[in-house]
Formats: sequence, structure tokens, C-alpha cells
Amino acid sequence: MGEGPWHAGERQAQALSGADRFPGGAGIRDFMPDQHRVFFAQLPFMVAASLDADGAPTATLLVGGEGFVASPDPWTLAIAAACGDPAGQRLVRGAPIGLLGIELHTRRRNRANGRIAYAGDEGLIVQVLQSFGNCPQYIHPRVVEPNPDAAADFETFEGLDPAARAHVRRADTFFVASTSGAGVENGGVDVSHRGGPAGFVQADGDVLTIPDYRGNRYFNTLGNLLLEPRAALLFVDFEAGVLTQLQGRAEVLWDDRSLPGAERVWRFRVERGFRRASGLHQVAVQPPSTENVAPVADAPRSETR
Repeated sequence: MGEGPWHAGERQAQALSGADRFPGGAGIRDFMPDQHRVFFAQLPFMVAASLDADGAPTATLLVGGEGFVASPDPWTLAIAAACGDPAGQRLVRGAPIGLLGIELHTRRRNRANGRIAYAGDEGLIVQVLQSFGNCPQYIHPRVVEPNPDAAADFETFEGLDPAARAHVRRADTFFVASTSGAGVENGGVDVSHRGGPAGFVQADGDVLTIPDYRGNRYFNTLGNLLLEPRAALLFVDFEAGVLTQLQGRAEVLWDDRSLPGAERVWRFRVERGFRRASGLHQVAVQPPSTENVAPVADAPRSETR
């Protein structure tokens, strides 16, 4: 199939996975189809990733309510939201950006990666360079709304402090920001969803052990980690309205199948983090049901890794 849209790290990860055939990447485009553009416009929040001053990934939430994201053309997203946490401060003109739009109650999600063309107090304009859909697997259905009364201040910490450790241990969802590093063809910044049963991420000291479940063999995240082990994990406690972001380094254990249901395991050593109010309020939690699985055009049939 040739190299397709994959960079060197993704191709290496696909080979290390032991797969006997690799995906062609037909669903990865350099523009947003109309369905994705409409989808982004109905979201109450988006997950955003960029790079800190040292080139390490960092992640946050952009919250604004339905209609705060607009798409004037298939290559542009206008996002009427900004935040002042350490990750939000890195969303500046010219910076790379990875975006994940996820509608939790329908379990739909789409990705858009690119570069920030404009940044100001009123929000961002993003030039989209890569767009693709994801399937609903591993998403826990819940209904969330913006919380306009959420405080804007944040707290930083070193390592995995007790509050962050407790948050990780009860989580059923997190988001991971990664990068291929500079100068990599087809590379950039990416942010992806991870889900599992509550407590699926293990925490021991400053080290997190994370199962990697079966996916569609894209290996966007793990491919990035092979080239650049630095990453950021974003945990959101939707019920408590708290966001915890962790920065550190990851190591993929390709032959480790010690965790239930995992094809492999990766470890993440936490170096630093911050927490703040998420800006979201959980209205309801829905039981898992196939009725909540909404089809996404051209989306892979399993989690993008």
C-alpha cells in the first residue's frame, strides 16, 4: 500500500504490533468533510493539545457550549474559547495543535490536527491539515454541559501528588497528547481518547501502568511515542468538575499482556502536572448500550491507537 499518510514512528509501531496487514489510511484527509464540520459545531467542548516551551506535549479543554466552534470552510475551524492554564497559554499563533471533538452521550468523535493561524482573547482560528473519524469503542456515555461559574485559577504540582493519584485511580476516561517531534514527514501533534473500566489505569508512586486495548492498527499515539517519549495525559472527573493534566515520559512494553484484555502495556512516569476546574458539569450518566453508538462516516471500526 506504500507509506500512505503514516510517519516513520507509526509504520514502526504497526510492524512491532505483529499485525500481518496494515491499514491504508483511506479515512485520513487533508480537509474536513461536511459531516465533521457540522459535528464540531454542536459540541460543548473540545480537547486541545499543543507543545510547551521545551517541545513537550501539553493538553487542556476548550469549553464554550454548543455553537462555540464554527467551520467557515473545510480547512478552517474557528473556536470561540480560550483558557489561561499552562496548556492553554501555549495555544498561540503559529503553534501546532491537535484537536479531538467528542460527543459523549452519542459516543461520536472526530479528530482535526493542524496549526493555529490566529489566537486572541476571543479564541482561535485553526488551519486544519489532517482530519479523520474514530469509532465509539471505549467511550463511556454521559451528558455534560458547560459550567459558566467554574473558577479560572489552576494549581501546579510536581510528580503525582495524592489528589492526582486518587483522580487517576477512579478514572474511566483520559486523553493523551503526543507528538512525532519536529521535522518528521506526516508528523505533528495529536490528541486521542482512552477509556476502560473505572480504575483501568494503575498508579504506583509516580508511574502509571496503562493497558493498550485492541484498535485499528493506526497507532497514532504509540507511533509518536516511539519517536518522542514525552506526552501529556488529561484526566477529567466529569462528576466533580475537575481536570488534571500530567506531563511525563512513556515507554511501550510491546510484549507485556499482563493486564486483562490488553494487547500490550505502556508505562508513564509523571514529572509534573496541573489541575483546575474543568468548566464542565455532568448532567447524567447513561448505561452502555448499542443504541448510543452513532455511526460516523468513514470512521474506523475500532479505537485509533
